[in-house]
Amino acid sequence: MPLVVGLMSGTSLDGVDAVLVDFSVSPPRTLATFWLPYSDDIRRQALKLQTAQPDEIHAAALLANDLARCYADAVHHVQADAGVDAARVAAIGCHGQTIRHQPAAGYSVQLNNPALLAELTGISVVADFRSRDIAAGGQGAPLVPAFHAAVFGDPQRHRAILNVGGIANLTDLKPGQAVRGFDCGPGNLLLDAWIERHQGQRYDEAGQWASQGRVLPELLRNLLADSFFSINPPKSCGRDEFNLSWLERHLSGGERAEDVQATLLELTAISATQAIERWCGSPDELFVCGGGARNQALMARLQHHQPNRRVASTDSLGQPVDWVEAVAFAWLAWRTLRGEPGNLAEVTGARGPRVLGAIYPA
Repeated sequence: MPLVVGLMSGTSLDGVDAVLVDFSVSPPRTLATFWLPYSDDIRRQALKLQTAQPDEIHAAALLANDLARCYADAVHHVQADAGVDAARVAAIGCHGQTIRHQPAAGYSVQLNNPALLAELTGISVVADFRSRDIAAGGQGAPLVPAFHAAVFGDPQRHRAILNVGGIANLTDLKPGQAVRGFDCGPGNLLLDAWIERHQGQRYDEAGQWASQGRVLPELLRNLLADSFFSINPPKSCGRDEFNLSWLERHLSGGERAEDVQATLLELTAISATQAIERWCGSPDELFVCGGGARNQALMARLQHHQPNRRVASTDSLGQPVDWVEAVAFAWLAWRTLRGEPGNLAEVTGARGPRVLGAIYPA
């Protein structure tokens, strides 16, 4: 039975999503899931390494080891939940933790120690998915549109898939046309950072705090004026572009904190909506996944801005919103093992399809 573990730890820096997926059936069947929160120390070190630090090579190596141990713990949990031993698992697909994403400079860094992960689990590891696409002239991201096309495509319905993690990305699935996909701007990243600064909470449950504020039109206009939003795809972004320092450059200092939160939520909703209208045409349906799909206030604003389009979560398509990306990296690892390309050149801008990732045998 072709079983693969998928691990995803994204820009939200909240923890690692782990899934065990059976690829002997179509669509693939998820046998077990587990979420392991990051320790305060791992999260703190990962945040520090988003910018240049003294002795950062040493710090990054130590964090990579800590992440590998955390990933191994998550793998052991999904194995135990499914009652599957290591010998039955073909591979672990591990995205790693992004600390720099600079495709224009020819690199993207996802911290991980896949050799240690293979040693701790006794399972082969597929890692470093982005580098080959970047070497071929691509952005190295987003990589999930190929998976979205495989599991969410419909021969009759024009669909868009919006993944709202720390960064938001779109996949355009129009029948009879090539798949398109790109990062469209901040998702939860700024919302999470702002509420943590002012409320001491890691995220805004259901958008409740944002709902207490009001959108600040001038601030919203200034944020949407950032050049990233008007760049034609293919394009990708991360904490390098969108962070609290970026936000603070647009603040006067007199804003109520809850109004800034409401404006950031509107930024996510409007930037995604504008990207859909500008580059995806007029999809019949929009399906949302990632942590943002649990934000009721955000889902309401997405529907408000797209009144003639069905807006729903991927739960309704049989793929629970919390696990889509982890399943996607299991799928990408499975393709790597089979020698099949994992990127879509029309999405990333690479010169062609490429087999992604490096394999660390058990």
